[in-house]
Amino acid sequence: MEAGPVRGPDPDPVHQGDLRLPRDQLETLQQALVEHLKGRGFLRSARIEAAFRAVPRHLFLPGVPPEEVYRDQVIPLKVVDGVCVSSSSQPAIMAIMLEQLGLEPGQHVLEIGAASGYNAALMAHIVGESGSVVTVDIDEELVEGARAHLEAAGYRQVRVICGDGAQGYPPAAPYDRIILTVASGDIATPWYEQLKPDGRLLLPLVLRDTQFSVALERRGDYLESISVRCCAFMMLRGPFAEAGGIFALGPGPEAGPALQLRLNNYQPVDVVALYRALTGPWYDLPSGVFASLHEVHYGFNTWLSQHEPAACSLVAQREHSALAELPWLFKIAGLEIRTSIGIVADNQIALLALPPGWRPPASGNGQSGQAACEIMVRCFGGAEYLARRLLSLLRTWDTAGRPAGWFLFPSDEHLRLRVYPLHVSGFEEPGPERLIFTRRWSRLVIERLTS
Repeated sequence: MEAGPVRGPDPDPVHQGDLRLPRDQLETLQQALVEHLKGRGFLRSARIEAAFRAVPRHLFLPGVPPEEVYRDQVIPLKVVDGVCVSSSSQPAIMAIMLEQLGLEPGQHVLEIGAASGYNAALMAHIVGESGSVVTVDIDEELVEGARAHLEAAGYRQVRVICGDGAQGYPPAAPYDRIILTVASGDIATPWYEQLKPDGRLLLPLVLRDTQFSVALERRGDYLESISVRCCAFMMLRGPFAEAGGIFALGPGPEAGPALQLRLNNYQPVDVVALYRALTGPWYDLPSGVFASLHEVHYGFNTWLSQHEPAACSLVAQREHSALAELPWLFKIAGLEIRTSIGIVADNQIALLALPPGWRPPASGNGQSGQAACEIMVRCFGGAEYLARRLLSLLRTWDTAGRPAGWFLFPSDEHLRLRVYPLHVSGFEEPGPERLIFTRRWSRLVIERLTS
């Protein structure tokens, strides 16, 4: 029989925060969410299904209406200067990642990104009394909340630590499983060191503006993917986060959320001059390239990062009038995140844009879908040389058969990722079916599987 968690007194949901729903109605909502996840194929393992049925999510989100808690949606937890920095993840992606993680009873788990504590409770239920879960978060306020929620739900055995997740948690190492519930562009050295030789590391890995939930296992002195899925998470915070190529633009917190410029290189940027250019005069150049936004986001965006050192992306959260004229191409469902891609140099910028008046067809998940349109290039101020460069790159990608379009299919059957520490040599060179990203600690090799 599967071991269960050490539980405290059964909490009375009637008295959680301001909620006044009877226990049976809360139970009905919770089980309906589980049936929804099963029906869509996100829950396949009996252990993970049992955890979702047993752990009450509303105890980790006090004050949120139960009808909202038990919808398959992201719920923001903390907003700083108008930007959401922590959330309770959509249950669907939680189920997908727990399936990827492959937990077994008795295993020892490190989670980086405690959030509400709900995911830690699910994992504690799966690993049982003979296992252990440590969850780390850099935010003391979130740590205190997670501790209180875990206590209320009866999962006192979960250790909640306030610290920088990039450092892991050495006192409880080594771990059978390490999971990040925040996105990172690299694999920090402590995660290598604290993972058992037969362990598994799961994280939302950032490649340009695309995130993949990747499960990695050791293959000697490198890690190799065994599972790849799409995802969208908040970024890792702290001194070890990839911040060198990220700049905040905009009028400041009092006027709205910061606009982020994310660079492919680490050139210096005059943020005042660049924001002035973005909010100044502009005009669009037609490209003659017709493509879906999925092709642009996964294909051209990835190819551009390999061929243009000055490639950039522009990211904003929530609506703001000062940003209304910017050419947003994509919107991430549930998080109000909008992005564009282009190139930046000499404090000037050029971005891809949609044709005037064109809107992508509505879809159930808030994404832009597969409808094609002519991709435009927006020139800001005197940056026509950059716009012409971006236009040339877009046409080159199109003429070459749209290489890197295989990023449209982020799955185990199409992609393989390998992660090499920087001191390890001997990996392959870039090619049509292979991309290489060099990070602070690692080299990421992404290959298209052709057989």
